[in-house]
Amino acid sequence: MITTKTAIVTGASSGIGLGVTTALLEHGYRVVANSRQITTAGTLTASENLALVDGDIAYPDIARTVVETAVHRFDSVDLLVNNAGIFIPKPFTDYTTEDFDRLVSTNLAGFLYVTQQTVRQMRAQGAGHIVNITTSLADQPIAGVSATIPVLTKGGLNAVTAALAIEFAGEGIRFNAIGAGIIDTPMHKPEMHGFLKTLHPIQRIGKVSEIVDAVLYLTDATFVTGEVLHVDGGAHAGKW
Repeated sequence: MITTKTAIVTGASSGIGLGVTTALLEHGYRVVANSRQITTAGTLTASENLALVDGDIAYPDIARTVVETAVHRFDSVDLLVNNAGIFIPKPFTDYTTEDFDRLVSTNLAGFLYVTQQTVRQMRAQGAGHIVNITTSLADQPIAGVSATIPVLTKGGLNAVTAALAIEFAGEGIRFNAIGAGIIDTPMHKPEMHGFLKTLHPIQRIGKVSEIVDAVLYLTDATFVTGEVLHVDGGAHAGKW
């Protein structure tokens, strides 16, 4: 479906964020794409319908700039995809203060400030949709995959998705999340793919296009809010 709406995508220079940005442009969206060095990453080129904003989305001033760019350039914010995130797997007792600070900064602060700014704009518009990219590990940990602090942060995003869906349902703003399994992105080295595909009952790695399809579905599904849509080959269903 072709639209003339405006979207913000964080973590947009590669992987899922890049795939979502490209698909939204193809569907007629105007997009503001953000990552730390998106203007020099070489994966996206600014155009009439695409604005690129450099900077760490965990900082309030960057979040404000991203949203203000969307409003000033394209007049609205209709969709926010909170995709920026980091994943640091290691045994629980090996996590350092630096690890914790990095995970909280990107996964939680990187959600908080841009979402606050976006909700203020969406309330003025009377409508909007926010999608948070999380992980199925937050619902179903897997033996042998130690990632407790990423799960702590992403589980928080699942919980806040439901809370915000309730808080803003009467104002026309929907909140949903995508619980992703292992997706084929530059985050995962090819030599690890053989092991990674065993982490899902459907024994393969997910495609970026499958996360994109979930974003597009949730955006069109106007009776769906507070949902965590699992795109994980069945991993959230339990042990197998």
